[in-house]
Amino acid sequence: MFAPGPRSGLTPRFAAPPPALPDRVEPDLDITEEAGIVAGLGPAPRVELLAEEDAHVARGAPVARLRDAPEICLVAPMAARIGRVSLLRGHRLSEIVLFADAGGDALRHDPSGARTEAGLRGLMQRAGLWPSLRRRPFGGMPGTAERPAAIFVMATDTRPFAPDPRLALDGREAAVARGLHALAELTDGPVFLCRAPGPGPFTAQAAAPRLREVICGRRHPQGAVGLRAHALCPAGLDRPVWDIHAEDAAALGTLLDTGQMPPTRLVAVCGPALRTARLVRTQPGADLRGLTRRIAQPGAHELLSGTPLDGHPAHWLSPRDRQVTALPRAAAPGAPHWLLAALTRSARPAPVIPTAALEQSFGGALPAAAFVRALGAGDDEGAMRLGLLSLLEEDVALADYVLGGTAGLAGQLRAMLERIRTEHAA
Repeated sequence: MFAPGPRSGLTPRFAAPPPALPDRVEPDLDITEEAGIVAGLGPAPRVELLAEEDAHVARGAPVARLRDAPEICLVAPMAARIGRVSLLRGHRLSEIVLFADAGGDALRHDPSGARTEAGLRGLMQRAGLWPSLRRRPFGGMPGTAERPAAIFVMATDTRPFAPDPRLALDGREAAVARGLHALAELTDGPVFLCRAPGPGPFTAQAAAPRLREVICGRRHPQGAVGLRAHALCPAGLDRPVWDIHAEDAAALGTLLDTGQMPPTRLVAVCGPALRTARLVRTQPGADLRGLTRRIAQPGAHELLSGTPLDGHPAHWLSPRDRQVTALPRAAAPGAPHWLLAALTRSARPAPVIPTAALEQSFGGALPAAAFVRALGAGDDEGAMRLGLLSLLEEDVALADYVLGGTAGLAGQLRAMLERIRTEHAA
């Protein structure tokens, strides 16, 4: 069992947030009138539509499938009427907007065929659960036949304002155990269950023969998947590892039991532009404006899908996100004097100064200063030796914050990963 020291990591502070959410609170049910099906971060997938505008669809019904992997479906998060379909050039998905249909049905799948690995994969792909899996290296969902070296199930989240995944698992012990057992069928390696200290929400040892519990501290980035993978089972070019949120593992268990996906997920609505924080159960792809309409402070604000560290401006809740952050919209800065601008440009890239904060921003899992220098210098081989292939943008977000937000580590990491992916495919 991997147990990092309790002082590892940082607790970043953000200006004027509302009071922190209590550890135990009954979340509100808030199904927004509109929802959107959007792609995750990265290149938009090429899709084939299975339902047209103005069609009525049941909750869980497929509305599109991937052209490059037609087994993988994108499903309606609620019973709805399809209001608008927006595609980019090349049939790439921009968004599919849905309007809630209060009297609609829910699609039920037949889980009996999931007794085999092929049947389990097919059920997850038809039911819209496959995009909840994320692979490393490079990110994105895994291929339909890919078999990982390990799977990380995240029952902890140490990012600022993040909801405690244990709240999402209360009363769902049997579903979690069933989901973990099913995930173990997709790999010959271990299934790592990463959770916070203290009593577990269920007896994990009984769930899967190769399950290993990983106790994570409460400071960030102890709950970052990439740093856990780097320490326990590093990803490689021909050695992928997967991760999935523990609530999605419970959803898999429910799907195998009832044939239906749960209708909601637990989402924290936080940020300094709100009068108060909320903990809600809402549908995937929820309308961020609907979740914040009654609690936003007066004045212009920006809504992020995700955390203040790694979130991005959005209209709809992104597929993997369980947090909405509302930030005051800052006034656009004026143009600096030409001499100051020239001096600032000439000083870039700024030198990386090793500090305790920079080391702690990676949880002590890798030599932070050397890794940041390798990213800035475009040293692919050096960065790979230090753990690049296990990391994604969210894993370096805290280091970017520590460096004042000017280093652009997330963009450097993504550019390096894409370069390595292109060279590896050649």
